Amino acid sequence: MLFGNKKKGSNLTSIPETSGGQLRLIGDRGSGKTGYLASLAYWPNASTESPVDSVIPVGQESQELVKKARDILEQGLQFEPTRLDRDVDDMKDYALSINLKKKLGRQVQLNISCKDYSGEFFSDLLYKAGDPLLNDYVEDCCFANGLLVLVDGTAHRKDSEYAIGMEKLLMELDRGQLDTKQRRIALVLSKCEQSELWVSRHQPKQLAARRFRQLSQKLEVWSAQGGGSVNYFAASAFGVLGKQFPEPNSQQIRRSRDGTTSIIKRPKLWRPFGLVSPIYWLCTGERHSQLDRD
Repeated sequence: MLFGNKKKGSNLTSIPETSGGQLRLIGDRGSGKTGYLASLAYWPNASTESPVDSVIPVGQESQELVKKARDILEQGLQFEPTRLDRDVDDMKDYALSINLKKKLGRQVQLNISCKDYSGEFFSDLLYKAGDPLLNDYVEDCCFANGLLVLVDGTAHRKDSEYAIGMEKLLMELDRGQLDTKQRRIALVLSKCEQSELWVSRHQPKQLAARRFRQLSQKLEVWSAQGGGSVNYFAASAFGVLGKQFPEPNSQQIRRSRDGTTSIIKRPKLWRPFGLVSPIYWLCTGERHSQLDRD
């Protein structure tokens, strides 16, 4: 299913306008990929002001995400690292239906399937060449409509490594068969409940340029040369506590050059931030101002 595939009917109030696509979620170890997907599938404590009406997991694998969110994240535990499958066809493919509230008499529905790549995939781009399994993963990326690249916003000291890995991936994408007009890459800075990131969450492009200058430049050059479209987002799987003086709704376990590892602090007040906005853009090619602030 390609992006922009829309279903129309004479009664727009009852038939939602649908968009969808096959997405790939890429990121280094510890970037929070599975936590991102689990928080999205669970969608806890949604604000009444949110433009998102519901997030519906579709299929057994997606239901498992909800169970993980409830049984692991709410208990203050961590996910086990996603393992590198021996066959790309064996990877879990999570399906979600994201329904937005009606606006101007119409409702929008995003139907996506998303594969969660192991963090080893990203590091293997740096240190392996010619590996058959890595080649299969890269080829799978080439046939996806959109890539959601998740980067721990506190891992900025790895900028040069990420830039090299991204350059290799972009070279492979350019050899793919998908129309470049359809290819979109969303660079999402995760862990944005951290104070140094939270204050700049509404300026994600500038935030990415400051903290990941080399990575951002690689993406901008690729886009300028016709490789596809790039956009930037800030997200937090846990969110913050309080409005006037917000603090992370997370308890830090460790912090290093590789980024920040945390568990949720107060599950009853768990409200993620910014999870749907990059998916909306990947599916439609448009920014949604309310989702950028959700």
